[in-house]
Amino acid sequence: MQYLHTMVRVHDLEQSLNFYCDLLGLQEVKRKEVEKGRFTLVFLAAPDDVERAKKEQAPMMELTYNWDPETYSGGRNFGHLAFRVENIYELCQKLMDNGVIINRPPRDGHMAFVRSPDNISIELLQKGDNLPPQEPWASMENTGEW
Repeated sequence: MQYLHTMVRVHDLEQSLNFYCDLLGLQEVKRKEVEKGRFTLVFLAAPDDVERAKKEQAPMMELTYNWDPETYSGGRNFGHLAFRVENIYELCQKLMDNGVIINRPPRDGHMAFVRSPDNISIELLQKGDNLPPQEPWASMENTGEW
């Protein structure tokens, strides 16, 4: 058995690509437009997984954009996606500067939670040892759910 990908449905493909690629740093590996089915699939990989994803088509994240409007519910019951990051404070600051709410700040220098534009919970984990606590994160309260 081999893990291939996780699929999440998105309402606005460009907004989602901005979040996952421009802000989080994932990279687009392949895209498939299916006119007959009226949907677009975009496969993303973390930078350290891009070459493997291109070669093996895994591990990836699949964004599914249905061209006709639909209502999606869930988000929290999905669970979450998790990414190991180089510097959790820098990434959280970048996300916050771009209007992303930090639902669970990285008070411990190790873990944070945010949500995608489609309300998917995203866990961010510091690579290596925890960073020393620092402000504004150390005293920042939780916001909403994650």
